[in-house]
Amino acid sequence: MEVISETLKVTGEVLIGLTAIMVHRRVWKEHRINPIVYKEMQREQIMGVLGIILLIIGYFMQILWK
Repeated sequence: MEVISETLKVTGEVLIGLTAIMVHRRVWKEHRINPIVYKEMQREQIMGVLGIILLIIGYFMQILWK
């Protein structure tokens, strides 16, 4: 039961992260923002992808080592 619970939790967190990244990407592609905000959004997108990767790695570490 713990595995199912953890799987649902991580899946939800990843979906939230992907949704935020998709919104940033849509605004980013439109280029209707000033260069400073554009650079900040690039940085946020990289951090978001990194966060999702770390969530997935942490999930597998937790599942495999229990």
